[in-house]
Amino acid sequence: MANKILIVDDEPSITVPLKFLMEQNQFEVMVVHSGEDALAVIDEFEPDLVLLDVMLPAVDGFQVCQNVKADPRRKTIKVVFLSAMTRDLDIAKGNTLGADAYITKPFSNADVVRQVKDLLSG
Repeated sequence: MANKILIVDDEPSITVPLKFLMEQNQFEVMVVHSGEDALAVIDEFEPDLVLLDVMLPAVDGFQVCQNVKADPRRKTIKVVFLSAMTRDLDIAKGNTLGADAYITKPFSNADVVRQVKDLLSG
């Protein structure tokens, strides 16, 4: 059974190639474009990993990560931030909230795939 990945980003220029890349690597993928949508589909889709932008409308990525990591039913879900927010403060906040990785944009597709595979094999 393929690992499931939820991609949460409001930019189609990010989600379309990421979805294609993850599917090429044999992952089952769902894409949503807001934090609210992410929180709504997580329990139904049951992703193994969430690729999560920080800057989202209404509910931001930090709030989504905090919600996922605080819920005992969801605590095994890996969270990887993909963000243009590159300040040490932002990265530290993501890590403090329980993110498993924080990758800054622009990112290398190979790096994202390697990080996802490492997290899901561990």
